[in-house]
Amino acid sequence: MIRELVIDTETTGLDPQDGHRLVEIAAIELLNHLPTGKSFHHYVNPERDVPEAAQAVHGLTAEFLAPYPVFAAIAPEFLEFLGSDALVIHNAEFDLAFINAELSRVGLAPLSGAVIDTLLLARRKYPGQPANLDALCRRFAIDLSEREKHGALIDGELLAAVYLELIGGRQPGLDLTAARGVTALRHAAPRDQRPPRRHAASVEELMAHEALVARLKQPLWRL
Repeated sequence: MIRELVIDTETTGLDPQDGHRLVEIAAIELLNHLPTGKSFHHYVNPERDVPEAAQAVHGLTAEFLAPYPVFAAIAPEFLEFLGSDALVIHNAEFDLAFINAELSRVGLAPLSGAVIDTLLLARRKYPGQPANLDALCRRFAIDLSEREKHGALIDGELLAAVYLELIGGRQPGLDLTAARGVTALRHAAPRDQRPPRRHAASVEELMAHEALVARLKQPLWRL
């Protein structure tokens, strides 16, 4: 089993070095690249204001976030959910910068495991084409109708669907089709059963072979 975690965040701004903080974080569990239904999701009190530009993106205000826990309170549960498995993130540099800044702020080590950046995957697969999450959802006909604004959980769910398409679509292997309740063997055409082959040639076959070789002039394997 391959376990991966799709990660997405929402923030108060673009750079944690400027004092911007997380306001929402989500991690969605994948097994063999498919969602299991298990996830970690929390709104986070950023302990600061939320600029209007950020509110326009995700719709979260300081008033809405005030009752939620600060990052320090959810960090242990978050790290336990991640374990040591690979992370799948779109534009990983951005999200990791914020997550690691929050971890550093509470005296915890930064994330250091394997990371799969779907932005880089998309740029390699479709060079010169738009590679943001919205564009990729449209490319793969993934429904965006339930998403009015950006949100860590819904964007993580969309990214999980995009990631599956980027690595080969809805049929990456028999184990995946089985996980979706379908076995490819059910749809395979029936094959005729053949009797097992003999492992050694018969006397008649050996004699026929020798007769054929005798007609050859200096076969290489007898030189």
